[in-house]
Amino acid sequence: MFQPPNNSSNNQHLVHTKALSVQGSSALVPVDLNENCTETKDNVQNGEFIKAENIIRHSQKLQDDLHTLGIKIKQHEDRLNLLNIEKSKLDDSSLHLQVTIGKSKSSSTPKTGNADDSHSTTEEEVNKQILQHEKTAAGILCQVKTRHGAQASLLTLSKDVVGIVAMLGKVEDDNLSRLFSEYLGVDTMLAIVCRTYEGVSALEMYDREGCINKSCGLHGLGATIGRALDGRFLVICLESLRPYAGKFVVDDSQRKLDILNPRLPNGECPAGFMGFAVNMINIDSWNLFCVTPSGYGLRETLFYNLFSRLQVYKTRAEMIQALPCISDGALSLDGGMVRSCGVFSLGNREDVDVRFPRPERVAGIDDQIEIERQMKDVQWKKEKILDDLKRERALLDMAKFNFNKKKNDFLKFLASSSSYATQVQTTDRYVSR
Repeated sequence: MFQPPNNSSNNQHLVHTKALSVQGSSALVPVDLNENCTETKDNVQNGEFIKAENIIRHSQKLQDDLHTLGIKIKQHEDRLNLLNIEKSKLDDSSLHLQVTIGKSKSSSTPKTGNADDSHSTTEEEVNKQILQHEKTAAGILCQVKTRHGAQASLLTLSKDVVGIVAMLGKVEDDNLSRLFSEYLGVDTMLAIVCRTYEGVSALEMYDREGCINKSCGLHGLGATIGRALDGRFLVICLESLRPYAGKFVVDDSQRKLDILNPRLPNGECPAGFMGFAVNMINIDSWNLFCVTPSGYGLRETLFYNLFSRLQVYKTRAEMIQALPCISDGALSLDGGMVRSCGVFSLGNREDVDVRFPRPERVAGIDDQIEIERQMKDVQWKKEKILDDLKRERALLDMAKFNFNKKKNDFLKFLASSSSYATQVQTTDRYVSR
């Protein structure tokens, strides 16, 4: 019969089993090398992740700082541009007021010199000058007008005639009038101005062979008053001229052309610059608007084509200094003349016997006081803008300095981050082995 084991043998077996269990728990578990390697790799990756997060966060902060500084630089640059534009406008206003003051003083100062200097300042005197050119188209028209008055405008050939160049503009200063007349020449001063080409065609007609019909037009008119028209003459057709396409000076009763003043390479207006000849011509109010069929006035058509951007300077020396910014010629009050870029008129001045008349209106004492007040106001605004420009330039320089410093910090950080990334890649390869 089967006998169960006794207690002593069972106890011995339990003791042996426990001993093996204890031995397994303390000695056999550390032998798992793969588990230890995984834990080490996880720790390394966690550290790398935290470090990468810090790098990204700091990199983003540096980029945000650079963006903010860049915006500040742009704001300062925009502000500087606006201030420079405002300064340029004030410079132009100051220059315009200086010229106006000079003209007012010149007009109010008694003239000295020969007898001829005291004349040629009225329309009547200019009309006499034109009549002295008896056998010219302008002389014939003036003669007919003198004899027949308003009825002369009813003639078919003169209906479209605006006038003669010398009678269509006025110049406040006699010296300027002589300079402009010399620059244009007597033929241009005596040129007839018509609105349309139909008016030009009415002044001269031709037969079937293409020869001039001496019984029609101005030739026929001259024959009737005993003044045969001899030689060529100039006729200007306003509707065929290319008008000035820019803007006009705001709130200017003479509708002067808003032409940018010349600037030297350093940005400054040349010394001695007085203005543009086209804006120094005074035009009667009825010729300022809608003279042509397209609605243009004489300044932006006739005189802009005659003078273009002809500049006027106080002295020849100042005009020569300004040559780099002279494109369409220049004059100086002491007789200097540049016809065009690189073309100079030298020698003695030519006294053209047909000049522009002077306007009858003369600025009074009250006008001069008001102009001087405006001049002081412009000067005060200019000084304020100069202070603003100085401050903005300092702020811009500081913003650029901070930007460059932050940029260098960012580049250094990128370089150190790149070095760290290389080290991480090396560590990853080592741990994976």
